[in-house]
Amino acid sequence: MEVQVDGKTIELSEAGWLLDLSEWNTAVAEAIARDVEKVELTQEHWDIINTTRAYFDEFGTVPEQRVFIKVMKEKYGPERATQQYFYRLFPYGLVKSANKIGGLPRPKGCS
Repeated sequence: MEVQVDGKTIELSEAGWLLDLSEWNTAVAEAIARDVEKVELTQEHWDIINTTRAYFDEFGTVPEQRVFIKVMKEKYGPERATQQYFYRLFPYGLVKSANKIGGLPRPKGCS
């Protein structure tokens, strides 16, 4: 699988995960969101994506959903820290979609 970004071919796994994490940028994120996850990114999506990337930068791992809910609650309040909120924005699941669009490694057990 691949996406085209600014005339460049970006290689993805069969499931749409970025193969070379160093190729990630916002244009790549937009392409993965549009072409793979079928999501139109809004500022709310970017808040989640940027928060997952910050967590990864700080801890070297992608956050589990229950941990991420706590992080979001502290940063944005309880109304933006529920599974229903996440699924409204990422219908295929927070861990799968947000991390995939954010150019992070595929978590264990995630297709």
